[in-house]
Amino acid sequence: MIVCLVIFLWTYEWSTKEVHAFSSQVIQRGAVGDDVIELQARLQYIGFYNGKIDGVFGWGTYWAVRNFQYKFGLPVDGLVGESTKAKLVKVSKYYESFVKEQIRNGNSFTHYGGKPLSEQVKREGNRNQKAASSGRATATNIPKGFSQNDIQLMANAVYGEARGEPYIGQVAVAAVILNRLEHPSFPDSIAGVIFQPGAFTAVADGQIWLTPNETAKKAVLDAINGWDPSGGAIYYFNPNTATNGWIWSRPQIKRIGKHIFSK
Repeated sequence: MIVCLVIFLWTYEWSTKEVHAFSSQVIQRGAVGDDVIELQARLQYIGFYNGKIDGVFGWGTYWAVRNFQYKFGLPVDGLVGESTKAKLVKVSKYYESFVKEQIRNGNSFTHYGGKPLSEQVKREGNRNQKAASSGRATATNIPKGFSQNDIQLMANAVYGEARGEPYIGQVAVAAVILNRLEHPSFPDSIAGVIFQPGAFTAVADGQIWLTPNETAKKAVLDAINGWDPSGGAIYYFNPNTATNGWIWSRPQIKRIGKHIFSK
């Protein structure tokens, strides 16, 4: 009995041993197969991907790659070449047999990583559960669950608030709106978030009604499709013009252009 137990434990430990099997191909949107499974698993292990590990390189995986590349100072192109693979292998883990066993069992991995393997598998992720319960689908390349009015309002807000900022800063402002939408302290609609009293300067001074350009619209779609350069911020402010001392008390995440983004 003891011998059998030792053999079982040794077999389990070996079967979950960290491995990686990236091939030499550049992995890009539209790719399928084992390379994509490893890519999604590694991104999820370190918190950049919260979708289903299914071996299909779609828009969710694409934006997770871009966020990872941005965070680690790599070229931000959504292509998984040698440098991106090397960094992923260095900062993440991949237990191939464990991951593939869960895929066969129909499980998803929003909590993969940072816990014992036995505690990592969840049927659905928190974000997907919340989206389903609210009737709003998780964003994809087509902004399902968002009306044309939502997209237009967000573009107006981005243009009114950040048209002089670098593109990544405009995406970050759009991401803050979406982060507020999912936060319990804010309204649960795009219009509610944008027109919440005192929330946005552009609403107060009327710049919300300026006609947005294509850059602002593209920034909104990039944010909806998963790019969050703000790092999960729910506030931002310009330190040169901010008059509310309270905003300085919020934990700061990063600065992009003239804006400081905070929690």
